[in-house]
Amino acid sequence: MVKCQRWEFPLAAAVLVLLAVGGASEIPTTLDGPFDPVTSFLDHIRFRGLAVDLPDSDPRVQRHARGFEPEQISISLSATPDSVWISWITGDFQVGEDIEPLDPTSVASIVQYGRSRQSLTHQAVGYSLVYNQLYPFEGLQNYTSGIIHHVRLIGLKPGTTYYYRCGDPSIPAISDIHVFKTMPTLGPRSYPKRIAVVGDLGLTYNTTSTIDHIRHNKPDLVLLLGDIPYADIYLTNGTELDCLSCYYRNILPIGETYQPRWDYWGRFMEPLTSEIPIMVIEGNHETEEQIENKTFVAYSSRFAFPAEESGSFSTFYYSFNAGGMHFIMLGAYTSFDKSGEQYKWLERDLANVDRSITPWLVAAWHPPWYSTYKIFYKKQECMRLEMEDLLYSYGVDIILNGHVHAYERSNRVYNYTLDPCGPVHITVGDGGNRENLMNVHADDPGQCPDPLDSRWSIGGFCATNFTSGPAAGHFCWDRQPEYSAYRESSFGHGILEVMNETYALWTWHRNQDLYNGTGDAIYIVRQPDKCSVRPMVVDPHKTS
Repeated sequence: MVKCQRWEFPLAAAVLVLLAVGGASEIPTTLDGPFDPVTSFLDHIRFRGLAVDLPDSDPRVQRHARGFEPEQISISLSATPDSVWISWITGDFQVGEDIEPLDPTSVASIVQYGRSRQSLTHQAVGYSLVYNQLYPFEGLQNYTSGIIHHVRLIGLKPGTTYYYRCGDPSIPAISDIHVFKTMPTLGPRSYPKRIAVVGDLGLTYNTTSTIDHIRHNKPDLVLLLGDIPYADIYLTNGTELDCLSCYYRNILPIGETYQPRWDYWGRFMEPLTSEIPIMVIEGNHETEEQIENKTFVAYSSRFAFPAEESGSFSTFYYSFNAGGMHFIMLGAYTSFDKSGEQYKWLERDLANVDRSITPWLVAAWHPPWYSTYKIFYKKQECMRLEMEDLLYSYGVDIILNGHVHAYERSNRVYNYTLDPCGPVHITVGDGGNRENLMNVHADDPGQCPDPLDSRWSIGGFCATNFTSGPAAGHFCWDRQPEYSAYRESSFGHGILEVMNETYALWTWHRNQDLYNGTGDAIYIVRQPDKCSVRPMVVDPHKTS
């Protein structure tokens, strides 16, 4: 394989390169592609080591709130820049065979906010809930959460700094004052400065490095692409599974999960999530089955989603705007068939995107369609076959995924074929989780998976041999596929910086590098004059 070139320069310097677009020779652009495939192998010398979970004794995950004081505070965006959601938890969880849920109406859900720290003159009231994780087998420990609060702030000014505190002033149980900034106003010349993108984060010592690097890059927004605390690799009594593959072998009577890991994760993340909005989509580790075949209960309860505002009414898929960018968050673990509700919603949402206002169209979900790593190779073919044509026809620019615990960036691709109008697919499932990195490729000698192995396939098994191209007649390529531009097995995260309606800088930051270094960098360039897209269609049924 070709040895990659490192882009070892400060992020700020990379931004300056684009300001004189003609002098952007230091970083390649997608106009220079398609690129020859590059594989960079794991750097064992600089690699931090195996991912080990933070124990419950770590002070960063322990409960420091007293009584009903707010903790695990987080911000998420609404569909438009004049609104955000503030979420938090009051009261402690309970674990045991006999548990008594807290009364969610016993503590008010109030946010006081304003444009200065000394003048929190506005107040908003929201709603609260408690969720349970219950098991039908004797000996398994049940769980009930603290009181989860969600409050929507409306009528905010775009691109404006706000201060807030949350809780119930009548108890009193109120948080410290935090600060956040709303997204820029809608328009083709208005963008967040930096958007951090990470998947499969978990709660390990490598996770702490990833979050430290993210905070150093000072993002305005964080996208978390599923697989969050990995609570499901624990038994209900808090014992970590020695055999991680036992989760997949289904040797347990029901997929156990230790829900306090969610609380540990929320406490650890609060310094970031209480000030930087975080947008989340579900992963397979959020399934967490329990009685009555309930799934994804913790995921759906703990975060606020702009579902109703974007017309989906589902926590599995939704959309939102950030300046001149429209984000579509899709669900791989709910129906994605053309006859299903998600597909119909997606058609409506895409038809209502005005590219003169939000030129950039970004889609994100958990499992990638274009991954060359062995373990999940072609496991998402059913979803790709249902949805790829629709996303392509509307000119989606970038697709972001996690699931595969490695980094990979594609050339522009559509239907496994190099296409200058196809999106760039980027996999960043390397956040630092307990299951560690993946480093075996489907094109490595003797590593092509069995086409009949349906384990981990989503929505059935739709993968077949290639019918054209260099791999025609085969299930795998015999070398790194031409649609894969760069791949590497290292923990890290990505940063997306949109400069204008044409240029966006993508950089990937490895945990073992210095804070101002990048492991991969490219300018993604839109060509709306050459790549036709479906026009906007006003849909009177869409919820505004």
